[in-house]
Amino acid sequence: MRASPEEFEAEARMALAVKLFELGRLSSGQAAALVPMPRYRFLKELSRYQVAAINWDSGEFADELENA
Repeated sequence: MRASPEEFEAEARMALAVKLFELGRLSSGQAAALVPMPRYRFLKELSRYQVAAINWDSGEFADELENA
């Protein structure tokens, strides 16, 4: 891929932010600030990397349904 240094840096920052978010090391807000972009856009972009915006186990999901 022939990307400019700026394009490469933006893609590298996004990849880093996504991975750190996936590992639970950054919140979605912190990851969005690293990129930088609005939080809602960062969450939307996660699908490009096949990363879930919400990662609940079955117990957490059941709790959410009960409290809805």
